Amino acid sequence: MNFENMNIWCWIIPILVGLICGILGYLLGKGSAKVIDNSAEINSLTASNTKLKGELSDLNNLKASNSKLKADLDACNQRVIAASKVVTPAPVAPSAPSTNLSFAAGAATSSALAFDGSAAKAAFGKTIKQDDLKLVEGIGPKIEGMFKDHGIKTWKELSEASLEACQKILDTGGTSYKIHDPASWPLQAKMCYEGKWAELVKWQDEHKHGKL
Repeated sequence: MNFENMNIWCWIIPILVGLICGILGYLLGKGSAKVIDNSAEINSLTASNTKLKGELSDLNNLKASNSKLKADLDACNQRVIAASKVVTPAPVAPSAPSTNLSFAAGAATSSALAFDGSAAKAAFGKTIKQDDLKLVEGIGPKIEGMFKDHGIKTWKELSEASLEACQKILDTGGTSYKIHDPASWPLQAKMCYEGKWAELVKWQDEHKHGKL
């Protein structure tokens, strides 16, 4: 009886040891698998963290670039404002050619008043060219050329010319120009220069178109 019991235990003990070893091996294998899975997750999180750090660095670089561009834009605006405050000096009008005739002081300067072509056209019913000496009654193309040759090229210059100077210019044309009377020409030219178009039209009508 005892011998038989010993034989049974000889079979049971190895079986139990095998089961226990199998269970332990399974548990150990399962634990090892979990460790491997955790390592993969850690690696993935580490890569994501690295990527996020790179994106954050790019954002910081963009912020720095934006600040620099803003500073450059502000500097450019300041230069534009400073440049707009610079006053450009007005060009100096050339002086009239010298002549051997004596004109009133200041006759060499060009017309300083603004020319209103629309107002002149409304008064005369036709387009008026600035400093057209022929607008003065009594002055035609040839006389206008004579006056310009002697340095009187604008209404202002004619308005400041003396009667004696006007007569001397006419005399250079010969006896055929003695019939012309320049007495009213400076007065008419003054009204042209000052833009008094309605007054000029009225004056010319009342004085038989420039004849005093």
